[in-house]
Amino acid sequence: MELILTEDTLAQYFCDVLPHCNEMQRRVVTGAMADALGRGGNTAVATASGQSRNTVIKARGEVVDGIDPSNRLRAPGAGRKKAIDLQPELLSALDELVNPDTRGNPMSLLRYTLKSTYELSRELIDKKFDASPSTVRRLLHAIGYSLQAPSKVKEGDSHPDRDGQFKYINKLAAAFTKKKQPVISVDTKKKELVGDYDNGGREWQLSGEPIEVNTYDFPDPTMPKAVPYGIFDVENNEGWVSVGDSADTAAFAINAIRSWWYAMGRLRFPTATKLLICADGGGSNGHRVRAWKTNLAILAKELGIEITVVHYPPGTSKWNKIEHRMFSFVTMNWRGRTLDSYRSIVELISATTTQSGLRIKAERDTEFYEKGIKVTDKELAALPLERHKFHGDWNYTMLPT
Repeated sequence: MELILTEDTLAQYFCDVLPHCNEMQRRVVTGAMADALGRGGNTAVATASGQSRNTVIKARGEVVDGIDPSNRLRAPGAGRKKAIDLQPELLSALDELVNPDTRGNPMSLLRYTLKSTYELSRELIDKKFDASPSTVRRLLHAIGYSLQAPSKVKEGDSHPDRDGQFKYINKLAAAFTKKKQPVISVDTKKKELVGDYDNGGREWQLSGEPIEVNTYDFPDPTMPKAVPYGIFDVENNEGWVSVGDSADTAAFAINAIRSWWYAMGRLRFPTATKLLICADGGGSNGHRVRAWKTNLAILAKELGIEITVVHYPPGTSKWNKIEHRMFSFVTMNWRGRTLDSYRSIVELISATTTQSGLRIKAERDTEFYEKGIKVTDKELAALPLERHKFHGDWNYTMLPT
């Protein structure tokens, strides 16, 4: 019986079969049919299947050469080549464009660029490269960049030993943590007005019934500002905040650390013989504040442990861990709430938690702390203070004697 394969029959065949085939199966079907038809088969199959003649010719060649069964859809090396393969100098050209504008954490490997992908694409095209904005975006992620908005992280001139101090702090913190010794980050949060003042942010209320607050934020002379001093346990993700109503003095700061130790620290570190404090270079715990060192010596003797202090270099207070791992969440928690009393402040701080497990305890400190207490050169020299070889003004240990 003679079979007659017309153009319409062949077209109907491909119309019924090809929609059920993946890329490799389509090549096998069209290539095998072209080979079976013999002379003129390439053209006939291309016309009936809607594929280009070159595609059919390649498919026929694969079938004739003996294509092996495989899960691959394309032959090794097939498909469109990557932009960096077609343009070997593209990656280095892109890196040169963004490198002068990088910003980031001084201790992080992640680099940032503030140039947009469209601007970078135009500059690369001007340099005779073929790079669309989407290609630029993909390549930037591949080499460790991400688009960032400006961030308030630069505070004053950079000290020449800035990175060296960061490395020193990290080295000491790692050594203390390895030996199960406590590492804490300390700082004073922004002083807060106590009363019916606008605190920014919003929270759910009945429609048309917002909390009424004062029109102006003029301080009440009869109600001192709240002074929150915080201690953050780096290893255990726990915090302590003493809320004072007096002055942010060195004695107040040391008493907050003392309160943390008796309420939380000694329970977490019952065998501790040392304590590492990471602090800013200024404020009540500044490295030039003599009263800070004097009260620190009293605390070291009282607790019977060595207390090592490392200060962040000038202009880097935002890198203090307590800022972005504790205080930032406290601020988020009480947005939209009026800080109408010291009790409200303490309760809002204590209620602050995060999905990563942050827990904070807060307590009101009602002591009065006198400002302007002087420490003489003789009193300072008598302290059991050991300055470290690297920047002894920033790094020192107070002995418990």
